[in-house]
Amino acid sequence: MSSSTQYNSAWSKCSRPPHKLKPNHKSKLPLLNATHQLALNLKLTILRSSKAMSTPPAAENPVHILVFPYPAQGHMLPLLDLAHQLVLTHPNLILTLVVTPKNLPFLNPLLSAHPTDCINTLVLPFPHHPSLPPGVENVKDIGNHGNVSIINALAKLQDPILQWLNSQASPPPVAIISDFFLGWTHRLAQQLRIPRIAFYSSGAFLASVSDHLWLNPEEAAVSSPVVSFSHLPKAPSFRAEHLPSIFRFYRESDPDWAFVRECMIANTFSWGSVFNTFYALEGEYLDHLRSNQVGRRRRRVWGVGPLNLPGGAESMNRGNPNPDSAALKAVMDWLDGCPDGSVVYVCFGSQKLLKPDQGEALASGLERSGVRFIWVMKAGSSPPPDGFEHRVSERGKVIKGWAPQTSILSHRAVGGFLSHCGWNSVMEAVACGAMILGWPMEADQYVNATHLVDHLGAAVRVCEGSETVPDSADLGRKIAEAMSEDFPRKRRMVGELREKALSAVQPGGTSSCGLDALVQELLQLSLKQEDQQNL
Repeated sequence: MSSSTQYNSAWSKCSRPPHKLKPNHKSKLPLLNATHQLALNLKLTILRSSKAMSTPPAAENPVHILVFPYPAQGHMLPLLDLAHQLVLTHPNLILTLVVTPKNLPFLNPLLSAHPTDCINTLVLPFPHHPSLPPGVENVKDIGNHGNVSIINALAKLQDPILQWLNSQASPPPVAIISDFFLGWTHRLAQQLRIPRIAFYSSGAFLASVSDHLWLNPEEAAVSSPVVSFSHLPKAPSFRAEHLPSIFRFYRESDPDWAFVRECMIANTFSWGSVFNTFYALEGEYLDHLRSNQVGRRRRRVWGVGPLNLPGGAESMNRGNPNPDSAALKAVMDWLDGCPDGSVVYVCFGSQKLLKPDQGEALASGLERSGVRFIWVMKAGSSPPPDGFEHRVSERGKVIKGWAPQTSILSHRAVGGFLSHCGWNSVMEAVACGAMILGWPMEADQYVNATHLVDHLGAAVRVCEGSETVPDSADLGRKIAEAMSEDFPRKRRMVGELREKALSAVQPGGTSSCGLDALVQELLQLSLKQEDQQNL
């Protein structure tokens, strides 16, 4: 996979562009030809260069940041996108990414896009944990139930990281940016006397809910059928079984779980928090997190998303080492022959496998709906019912394995996304203008679905539950209704959110400004470090 396909490395690292956007039918702007697009890109580069020249220099020497992703695809990819944006924002930033051997291939596109020394790796052996089978280093190899063991295992890397930093790191890091599942790095940062910034691959609404749960677990006792959050904007409430999975399975008496709780609480004390979200989508929850005082100070909170937009990294094989270009072309050619907004894309993320009876019900529902569709079946899924693909061959495609999700979602023919409501899928759907047909199952998905469906009115629920086998006739009816013109208000909201997402990452947009503010904070930390060294 070439670096140019993963990241837009044609841009100068001295002047960050917004995420590269390609013309799209879902915006009513005219399509740009190559010459006009190049002129626009040059204009944006000049604008950014002018901005950089007019900004007083913040740091002359390299500014070293330690970055620690959590080894699950939905966590790693957005943090790698953030790393890419950081080094494009300022030429003096140097990142060291902490990774274990089997997770190193995830970094290859990023490393290829930045062949200079601005991005380096610290590859450490994955520590042993008695609950993990040998060779497991990523959640995809064991499933979400392995998160607790992986979190505990990775904490054993604290001493090796310290040893490396004390012996080889030059210049020393001014901050740690680590995934919110790695809250123990707050203690590492304290030992190094540098700030720790928590990166959230999920949304600000989820963080608001989760912070309260981990700080007040007694309020969500198993005996409580409904848990209310009256202190949050819109005063949401959830059935106990719809709370985030990592909290629902918490057991106070288990030392591994007790450590997970310590990690989650540590996030609330982090020096700052970065979210893959944007203000128009979750502004009131970003504001809520900012207003929450920790100790004697307010939290620093930056919304910098969507970190991955149409025409950017993911549409160029992001997350897949072996793309089938011929198969992709066949799918895109088929979409080219479909009417605008007529296709529903069906995918349940990188972790979830439907049970055989769920797959059969979904297949029957899609067949009954009469709607055009693309169904992505994760490797290891049970095959579709006999004869299904033949019967729907004129209006449906089944992709077995990986699919270029953003490329498909951003196609003019795709109008809906039957999704588990994982946050990365939510952000991609919003940025592409595809309405979500939600089937939340676990993790953060019920919280995300509540925000999209109940708070924003920009999605519909078609099913819920990891064990639920939907009635195929009912599911088919819901899919048909959602893809019809019967929801004009929801369709309008979906379109408005897309425009706001694209606007957020443009110069002067809320997320563009958030990223710039984060970088300026990092540069100021470097200056403080230099001052202390000169004393």
